[in-house]
Amino acid sequence: MSRRSGSRSAPFPVGPWLWTAMMLPFAPLQSRRLNQEPVRTVDYLLDVDYVGDHHPGHRLDVLTPRRDTGGSRPVEEEDRLPVYVYFHGGGWTSGDKSALTKYCAVQADTGIVVVNVNYRRAGLRGGGFGMRHMLNDANEALRWVVAHVGEHGGDASAIVLGGDSAGAQIAALLAATTTRPELANHFRLRPAVTRGELGGLVLHCGAVDFSVVFEPGFIMSHDFVRMLLPGYRRHRMKPASLQRASRWLSPIEWVDENFPPVLVTTSERDIFYHANVNFAKKAEAAGIPVEFVSYGWDSRNTEHTWQQDTAHPESAEVYERLQDFIAQVSSRVRSADA
Repeated sequence: MSRRSGSRSAPFPVGPWLWTAMMLPFAPLQSRRLNQEPVRTVDYLLDVDYVGDHHPGHRLDVLTPRRDTGGSRPVEEEDRLPVYVYFHGGGWTSGDKSALTKYCAVQADTGIVVVNVNYRRAGLRGGGFGMRHMLNDANEALRWVVAHVGEHGGDASAIVLGGDSAGAQIAALLAATTTRPELANHFRLRPAVTRGELGGLVLHCGAVDFSVVFEPGFIMSHDFVRMLLPGYRRHRMKPASLQRASRWLSPIEWVDENFPPVLVTTSERDIFYHANVNFAKKAEAAGIPVEFVSYGWDSRNTEHTWQQDTAHPESAEVYERLQDFIAQVSSRVRSADA
């Protein structure tokens, strides 16, 4: 494993406010670029208010493959499809589910019900929401899925969580709350699913090990950690204390033998490459089934969160692994229930 891998030093660490300012004009362009040539063979139910409070952060989309169900005849239980619940990235301060529409549609087209989720974001413009708010939003979206995905042909007993970058961190931390009650209690969260209903976890370039944030030359400043902790404006912790506090944000800290199977996809060009390697090693050491997909430095398409872009051949390879993974873990959950 090359030390050059994912270890490009930043000239200075970028804070959340600068990151937000950089991403704000870029986001609409990114969404349009990623959604060119939309998938026409899936059905789109957009902007469902999963909390019922009309907040734009509480919206989700349901993407389903078109199939003949005999008119209005309900889908039989044995014909229900696996469910993939996805959380977008964006450094916790930006990003939107709309940029992932085509990515989600490509997965749905293979016979999966995909739920694409927004959540309240951190930052000055977002109302100062922290990790507790984001995690509870993700949990409420999951609660909606359990209650309603059957209406769309999905099997609520075969759910796979996924996300990229910050969204992968949210998905992984949410998965951990199903087996670690101290984590759920810390975030005042009552898990919407049990561990038995969670088939697996898909992590694309995930922010899944916060120890890398404290490494010299890392691109993200410590203010990202402060921002996500409760009452972040009052935090004046020194780095050592802040790193100890960051365990509540860091999914790798909560991996044990009860964690679900995981598919990790990354590359040596990914800023979170070492975080993903560390996470996969920790899960393997705990006896968790891990599929690890990584590309070398010479794969120029594989910058951070390249998986969002359906045009890359590397993305197509990842999607094939992802779809096989969902099929396998969903079948395992159904067999256990039988």
